[in-house]
Amino acid sequence: MRGEVVGINSQIFTTSGAFAGISFAIPIDEAIRVQEQLRASGRVIRGRIGVTIGAVSREVAEAIGLAKPQGALVTSVDPDGPAAKAGVEAGDVVLRFDGRPIESQSDLPRIVGGTKPGARVAMNVWRKGSPRDLQVTVGEMAQEQQAAARRGDTPPRSAAAANALGLTVSDLPAEKLKELGIRSAVQVDAVDGPAASAGLRAGDLILALNNVDVVNAKQFNDQVGKLDRKKNVALLVRRGDATQYVIVRPADR
Repeated sequence: MRGEVVGINSQIFTTSGAFAGISFAIPIDEAIRVQEQLRASGRVIRGRIGVTIGAVSREVAEAIGLAKPQGALVTSVDPDGPAAKAGVEAGDVVLRFDGRPIESQSDLPRIVGGTKPGARVAMNVWRKGSPRDLQVTVGEMAQEQQAAARRGDTPPRSAAAANALGLTVSDLPAEKLKELGIRSAVQVDAVDGPAASAGLRAGDLILALNNVDVVNAKQFNDQVGKLDRKKNVALLVRRGDATQYVIVRPADR
């Protein structure tokens, strides 16, 4: 190490209260960057693109056609943020940002935060089984307002029969789709069997099944009827403002 400073201890996790446990440090290059910003402008400047992200599990990667678990799964997009203007959608997996690979979800906030606001950078995402290149103009975190949480309506129960996944679904009115800012989806009215085991619940919205957009209840049920019962199913599910993939195992039924 030659006596070089590589980090600055900032926190320690300890179960005893003593100074023994796991320490967390700020990398020295990040500390130097913050120091330079404070000296130049009196404040810390961070980049922001306006997305909420999650991890990509092995099962999700396999279901959506990724060679390995990698990237950051976009679970929601600020409708007024830079990512939305660039065409980023919930369900996209960010694989590269400004030419740098995103190996895990923790990479994206660090790289975006260190990008100068106003910079226009390339962003590579995985969408519906293939990569796609987008251009995003990075915003500044300090000047962006947080999106207000929207209240979800309680869905009515449906008399329709459950499909092979244990889902009873119904169509959404056009005005509701417009209000939510989505092109198409079905609403879950009742849950049983494999879908219940996977954690789905009434009120969820299903946007896609195995990389295929869900248009309406009939099309969705037709798709479910053609599934291979031996293979896992990847459903792109929106709950409130968050969107994520849910893996359902038909064989559990």
